Formats: sequence, C-alpha cells, structure tokens
Amino acid sequence: MFYQSIDDDLDLRLLEPRDADALFRLLDESRAYLREWLPFLDVNQSSADTRAFILSGLQRYAAQNGAEIGLWYRGDIAGVLGVHYIDWSNRSTTLGYWLGERYQGKGIMTRACKAVIDILFREYGLNRVEIRAATGNHKSRAVAERLGFQYEGCKRQAEWLYDHYVDHAVYSLLADEWRSLQTR
Repeated sequence: MFYQSIDDDLDLRLLEPRDADALFRLLDESRAYLREWLPFLDVNQSSADTRAFILSGLQRYAAQNGAEIGLWYRGDIAGVLGVHYIDWSNRSTTLGYWLGERYQGKGIMTRACKAVIDILFREYGLNRVEIRAATGNHKSRAVAERLGFQYEGCKRQAEWLYDHYVDHAVYSLLADEWRSLQTR
C-alpha cells in the first residue's frame, strides 16, 4: 500500500475502508464550505457512500489506473488528493483535491501535490500531469501555480455545480519542466 511521510506534520496514504467514518465526518463538517467548488457532495450523504468512493479508488490503484490518497495532518485526516485515471498511451493524468475547511492555509495541499507529482514523474514515468480548477477557485489555482504548472487556457462550462456551469482553468506540468524545477 502507498504511504509517504512528507514531514513531521503531514503523511500521505491510500484511503482504506477503515477511513470511511473519519473522512465522511470531515466532508460533512466542511460541506457548506466545499459546496462552492465540489460537485459530488449531494451524492455523498453517509459513511457508506464514502466507503464506496474509497473502494473505487482502491480498485483503480490495483489496476494502476489512479488512486485516492488521504492527507493526514498531525494524525488527523485533512483531505483527499485524487490521481484521476491514468492515460498510459499518452503517459498523462489529472489531479483533483480538497481540504477540510479547518486545514486551509497551512501549505498542506501544495506539499502533498508536490510529493505525488514527484512520484508520478519519477516512478510512473508520466510525461504530463494536469490540474483543472474552476476559474473562480483561486485557492486551487494557486496550488497549481506554486508548483510551476503552466496555465493553458479556459475550458468553458466544463462542470455542472448543482445549479450552474463553471469554467475550468487548465494547468499542466510536463516531465521536462518538472526535471528543470528539480535542479533549482
């Protein structure tokens, strides 16, 4: 199973069924905050729903087709970083992520994404990692920008959020760019 300690405060590990209750509580306590940008909140209404999400992530991980990684901050679940389906033909993937409201502003997601991106390029041999965020989601966009991702443009009306569409800002980081960032 995937596990990585980032520093004294932050650990990453694959979500497991035993994490469903704690993850659901975090999601539920941050529901109003997260609703602005996450489209799945209405379909995740119980620990059983969260467990199904975790099992789906484990199936993708076993098939080398992505993962759902839990972020533990000082021993507590703080959020999720998803490696969405891997396109092995083109050696690319997309990341998605969220943090509970009380964990915002601590640099958690930037550190977690950096560690996972390093693995995707170094160990998986990917060529492209993409992050998409609603154009108005400045916190998610800032993570991509801090990590050196290049803004590629806007995908118009890319996602339905409950009662309206949002445009997505599309960012990418290529293996060559990642390598040059490692030497700085």
